[in-house]
Amino acid sequence: MYIVFALASAVFSALTTVLSKLGLKGINSHIATFFRTGVVLVFVWLIVFVTGAYSRIAALSTENLLFLALSGIAGGASWLCYFRALQIGSVNKVVAVDKSGIILTMLMGMLFLGESAGPLKIIALPGIAAGTYLMLEPKHEETRVIRSRWFLYAALSAVFASLTSILAKIGLNNIDSNLGTALRTSVIFVFAGLMVPVSGSAGTMGTVKKKELLFLALSGVATGLAWLCYFRALRLGEASVVAPLDKLSVVCTVLLSRLIFQERISPKTIAGLSLLTAGTLLLL
Repeated sequence: MYIVFALASAVFSALTTVLSKLGLKGINSHIATFFRTGVVLVFVWLIVFVTGAYSRIAALSTENLLFLALSGIAGGASWLCYFRALQIGSVNKVVAVDKSGIILTMLMGMLFLGESAGPLKIIALPGIAAGTYLMLEPKHEETRVIRSRWFLYAALSAVFASLTSILAKIGLNNIDSNLGTALRTSVIFVFAGLMVPVSGSAGTMGTVKKKELLFLALSGVATGLAWLCYFRALRLGEASVVAPLDKLSVVCTVLLSRLIFQERISPKTIAGLSLLTAGTLLLL
């Protein structure tokens, strides 16, 4: 079942990226992160109360709370970097760099969580890495400064996302995955809220358009569904397998960005996407 949950997470993650891109056209990335997190927060806590998972809060250990909190902080940092990269870079390339974090997640899962390091995983790693590299073909019109800025933010997003998965895997030990998702979302919400005044973005909140808020709200719902599926999968399976399966969202994202944003898909990008997909499917 963890494979089904991981693949469902991939589909909802792709929708999250496209809807976020539509909602980020005229809004500060810090405010967007705060607003989307608020939508996710309401959504996941609603699921917790509907499923009755709230009754298990008293059973949480100090370790559960600590690692879920650390996972939430890492998740918030990843989002801030990701949305900033998405604002100044193309969807295809930002997603490719961000999803390359699965390589780090796989390595950390095997090194720190004692997960299996079978031959297929060893073969899959270079395939995923090579596929990611091929997808990073720069646009001719991009300046060196802009290109380096989006890449830096996307790379930081990948690192923080990897830490999110590993810390969450530890924090979800022996607890309900929906409750764990809600708790770490609460931490992200506080983190994102603090970043708005710290970054000086509060003054631009009044200029946000309703259309942008609508897309961000829809993105938040998609994120909530993706997280519920992802952390359920993470609770049941190995992080070094669940994370790559979830990142198959890059396939859906590239196709949707072509249809909606008319972003070019070059032969090099297709080759990279094929390698990335093949490397991921090897894990099955």
